[in-house]
Amino acid sequence: MNFQRAKVKVSIAIFALFSLIALTFWWWKSQDEQDSFAPKPKGYNRILLPRNEYRPLPDSFPYFFEYSKEAIIRPDSSYFAEPYWIHIIYPKLGKSEIQITYKNISDNPRKKLAELIDDSHRLASKHLYRAESLKYYEYKNAQNLPVLAIGFEGEIPSHLQFYTTDSVKHFLRAAIYFRTANDNDSLAPVIDFVKKDMLRMIATQKFK
Repeated sequence: MNFQRAKVKVSIAIFALFSLIALTFWWWKSQDEQDSFAPKPKGYNRILLPRNEYRPLPDSFPYFFEYSKEAIIRPDSSYFAEPYWIHIIYPKLGKSEIQITYKNISDNPRKKLAELIDDSHRLASKHLYRAESLKYYEYKNAQNLPVLAIGFEGEIPSHLQFYTTDSVKHFLRAAIYFRTANDNDSLAPVIDFVKKDMLRMIATQKFK
């Protein structure tokens, strides 16, 4: 009888020992996994871009250019908007758009042209406090008129702007805007897409 009791006690002791070993191993393994855990870097939403295809601006405007088939045109609804001011909006590409403003300067070309050029540079300079860099580019439109473009890099809402004029009647200004809180790293494909559209706009732009 005593022998049976001793045998049971030994079995219980062995079971307790193995349980302690197993618990110790589990605790050590869990600590090792916690020490080796590293958070994954922030991911970006995948953006599927369409092809860059274009259509002509309607004939009702005093200027012309080709714009993306992915975009729609809406009149500028701001209280200070003037005729022929429009927003070219990309519904499938977040809150990206190209804003177009137009002025007829024929009644006082020299004075108005100086004021509008000064305004264009003043509006562009508002982005300097956040821009990492700024570059000027010179192009020609479809009528061989000069086009001055201003490009920005950094976490800013506008990455490319331009203005052009025939110096006697027409003045046109355009600016890309991205009205979103996303990092520009995640928007890089969209920014490049819309920039290509603006370059196409410059190359095909002309006054009537």
